[in-house]
Amino acid sequence: MKDFPYETYDATDLAQLIRSKEVTKKEVLFEAIARIEGFNPTLNAVVDKFYEKAVDTSESSLGEGPFAGVPMLLKSITQEAAGEKMTEGSRALEHYRAEQDATYTKLLKQAGLNMIGFTNVPEFALLGVTEPTLYGPARNPWDITVTPGGSSGGSAAAVASGMVPVAGANDGGGSIRIPAGYCGLFGLKPTRGRTPSGPERGRVWQGASSEHVLTKTVRDSAACLDILNVEEKTRAFHAPPFNGRYVDQLEKPLTKPLKIAFSTASPIGTPVDSACRQAVLHTAKWLEEEGHHVEEMPAPVDGQSIAQSYMTLYFGEAAAKIKELEIRHGKKTAPAEVEPVTRLLGMLGKAISAEEFVWRMRTWDEAAIRMEAFHETYDLYMTPVNAMLQAEIGELDLTKKEELLIQLVSKLDAGKTLLKSGMTDQLIQQSLERTPFTQLANLTGQPAMSVPLYETAGNLPVGVQFMGARGREDLLFQMAASLEQSDLWIDVHNNPFMRL
Repeated sequence: MKDFPYETYDATDLAQLIRSKEVTKKEVLFEAIARIEGFNPTLNAVVDKFYEKAVDTSESSLGEGPFAGVPMLLKSITQEAAGEKMTEGSRALEHYRAEQDATYTKLLKQAGLNMIGFTNVPEFALLGVTEPTLYGPARNPWDITVTPGGSSGGSAAAVASGMVPVAGANDGGGSIRIPAGYCGLFGLKPTRGRTPSGPERGRVWQGASSEHVLTKTVRDSAACLDILNVEEKTRAFHAPPFNGRYVDQLEKPLTKPLKIAFSTASPIGTPVDSACRQAVLHTAKWLEEEGHHVEEMPAPVDGQSIAQSYMTLYFGEAAAKIKELEIRHGKKTAPAEVEPVTRLLGMLGKAISAEEFVWRMRTWDEAAIRMEAFHETYDLYMTPVNAMLQAEIGELDLTKKEELLIQLVSKLDAGKTLLKSGMTDQLIQQSLERTPFTQLANLTGQPAMSVPLYETAGNLPVGVQFMGARGREDLLFQMAASLEQSDLWIDVHNNPFMRL
């Protein structure tokens, strides 16, 4: 096709163009490669590329599923591709190569998606910004001086700039929704146990994390969830069954007025930017005009307790990752092999007792029970995705003083001392003040989505979060499809890189 406007199509349309022979698989692939090579030096979204294998695949072994020939990028953690590097954003894994495809990768390949590389992630996907020491920062296509968020920040930057229409993502504390909100994309975290974690893992982050994608359109997200919604016997958790197709839900109108609760207050009492509040209030007004019943009502859970529980998991997972590295390498992890923040988190995780960890885990089930009761009254719960606008690149870097303090604490192995000092309470506030809304759905296992519904005076997108009861991705997709047709929806094609 002459003058093929590749970046304007979503994955569904690209697949249709290929099926109708208006373009070839190779033409589509070369368009994706050209955009990556043109924009990646600026955006730093893609950190490992396997173009030659993708070309060979497009000519021979590419599956003939619903997305046959559509290029995709994977996220460089838990989405392994056999024989390719899987660094997880860390120098400690710089030379590691996966022995087999993750189940996630295998299913999407069978659907015809052509994997062409890995996207940038913060080290071990631990942060809400994507600025690993190993690769450097990913940048936001709407404004290259600010972050695309994290931990799926590279994937968000790649999709928002039109490199690919769909990219791999996962969400253990907001890592799909945070960058979706910051980059004007659609991002849904599925119900716990909906998508695969195997073959080497039965759970990720004790079930808090789920695999899915970041997309420009709702229908691409729904179609990918149809592909990933499979039985996996080794999975530790199983979502309530859904036997239909999620893409079919998009054609079904919301047949009754929904009862929707919303809150713009941070669950941990920290400030919320006015633009993030306005995004929710504007959406609430639109929903009321559409006939839905909208009521300001916070979630019936203790926000501080949720934050404490999440951060206990966070510390423990960092410690377990360092232990995994030491077992894999047969030696103690050197300070230069992991970043200072990772080392600090690991020390705190090592210092937490089994009693404390189990006690905090009980909060998950308590919150889930409360939210199930809440959803007997309210169909959906709406909040901002993020409490603050996009941070500037480097804004959240450690100061020299903080780095020296971490070095001292490391030498003294003073994790228990830090826990007793109360400094961790301050760390929790600082860690979550920008993103206090997303962790609840991870702990309760509910599906939640970020929808691009507001734009600041400075032309930055702002996401609105909707949560549903466990197993109700269908309702979230129906709501998203309705919003996608509204004047509220922010068109990702309006960012500068889509106009180049």
